[in-house]
Amino acid sequence: MMTPNSHAQEIEILKAVYAAINRNDIETALSFFDPQIERTEPEGFPSSGTYRGLADFEKHLRQGRATWAEGSCEPEHFQGMGNKVIAFLHVRVRLKNNSEWIDARFPDGFTFKNGKITEMRTFTKDQEAQTWAEIKS
Repeated sequence: MMTPNSHAQEIEILKAVYAAINRNDIETALSFFDPQIERTEPEGFPSSGTYRGLADFEKHLRQGRATWAEGSCEPEHFQGMGNKVIAFLHVRVRLKNNSEWIDARFPDGFTFKNGKITEMRTFTKDQEAQTWAEIKS
């Protein structure tokens, strides 16, 4: 587990990323990612697959965010180890042309290098993310 001040800079970056995504400010969100970003979304998620490079990631992010009618993706807490930080999320989104709300919790894992995010992985279970980050639960 991380101490309150460890990974503080990375946590502030992640809070800014999710705040930008929530207000559909993709340009600001992208500013925190390395040009060689690798993004992986697991099977069963709307955009499952791996996206490499900022242009591919930007297209993925814009397409995903464009499906939202309303809602947000809020980090509830964080864990970090080494250069990896996990954001444990509460997602509550209503997609366009849909009256049902998606209400889910899952973790996103991030790898940092020189203050930029070089990897973003979504996991279906907290334990998967903790194993990836080498965090003992």
